[in-house]
Formats: sequence, C-alpha cells, structure tokens
Amino acid sequence: MTSASGVPAYRRVLLKLSGEALMGSDAYGINREVLARVASEIKAVVATGIQLAIVIGGGNIFRGIAPSAQGMDRASADYMGMLATVINSLAMQDALDKAEVPVRVQSALRVDQVVEPYVRRRAIRHLEQGRVVIFAAGTGNPFFTTDTAATLRGMEIGADIVLKATKVDGVYDRDPVKHADARRFETISYDEVLDQRLGVMDAASIALCREQNLQVRVFSIHKAGNLMRVCRGENIGTLVKGA
Repeated sequence: MTSASGVPAYRRVLLKLSGEALMGSDAYGINREVLARVASEIKAVVATGIQLAIVIGGGNIFRGIAPSAQGMDRASADYMGMLATVINSLAMQDALDKAEVPVRVQSALRVDQVVEPYVRRRAIRHLEQGRVVIFAAGTGNPFFTTDTAATLRGMEIGADIVLKATKVDGVYDRDPVKHADARRFETISYDEVLDQRLGVMDAASIALCREQNLQVRVFSIHKAGNLMRVCRGENIGTLVKGA
C-alpha cells in the first residue's frame, strides 16, 4: 500500500454506507448536501481507476416508519427495510448521475421497472467497464442485515476489502458518545470483535469475513476526503483483520 504517491492501494472495493450516514444533521431521510458530497468523493476515487461497488443501509428511512413496524411480523418488517435500501440506492444513483459517474443499481429483490436484478457476472462486467455498482435490497432475504449483504457481495465480486463508512471514526472499546475515555483500536481481529461484542458489524458478517479473510476498514464518512485516504492505504479508522 502506498499513500505518498497517491497510487490506489486496492483494485476493487466494496463500500458499505450506513443509511444514517446519509441523514447529515437531519432526524431521518436523505440530506441532499451529504449525498452530493459523498458522490463527489466517489467520483474522485473512481477516477484513480479503482473499481467500486456500494451497499447502502436503510436506517435513515426505516427510522421514520419504525414505530409503525412495532409488533409487525419480522419478515415483513425486514422486507420494508430492504425497500428502504432501494430508495437510498436510487438517490445515490441520481447523485452519481449528476456528478457524471457511470452507475448501475442491482437489486436482490425484483424491481425490474426501476433497477436491474442482481446478477453476479453482470455486476463484475459493470465494474470492469468503470461503472459504480450499487447493490440494493440487502441479500434479498429477511433476517439478514445489510452488513451481511456487504460482506457477501464483497466476496462474490472479489473485492480486496470492505470499507465501512459510518458516523464514527473507527471501532471503540465502548460507546465514545457515552464514554469520554473510550479507546479507539487501530487494528483489531475478527475474533476480538466477536468475543467483545463490539458491534462493528453483525456477527454473521464478521464470521464470513473471518472465513474468507476479507478485511474491513471502519472509518468516518463525515470527514471530507476520508474515502480517498482509505483507498490510498492511509491508516485511518480501524482495520479489522485476522489475528
């Protein structure tokens, strides 16, 4: 990896964006300024030759309807969450279109009039042709999170790393919002994440990463330029890897 020369450290990456990261300072929904800034950062990364795929969560939308989902059948609620990720994916596609970045959305749920269905070989072909690919609707199955979807899609497309962009600048030993003395890890193993239940990603996704030795970099998307720094191999946030 190299950062001084600006040479990309990776050939292909899977960017996991939390839905909450798109809210900005809003209570829920999509903040257009945040969306445009993220699209601009993605454009800069793609311009270096890195192939980039994205999985976006749905918390920013589902948060607004969560009270209505209380007591609902879990599978039905999860499908609502998947549809929220489709909305976010369409919003990101629009922002990338406006930034003149070639982009395709593929959904694990069939919404053929709106986006492409997920087809692994087609997704890889899009990436090879320089298009950003956004994977919507999680895995297409209830009871699985978008973190698990990010890990799964990252493995399927042969990504070098999963970049988890959040509101927090890494992995801490306790909640940094509640504890001023919380300590941030520069690196941490999959086993430590699972043993300490740190909540970086859900246990299923971390276990998948451990099985395939797929590293995860957790960093803050709210600091301008962080995505490029990570893609250049700079040591920011927290790297989750094997022992």
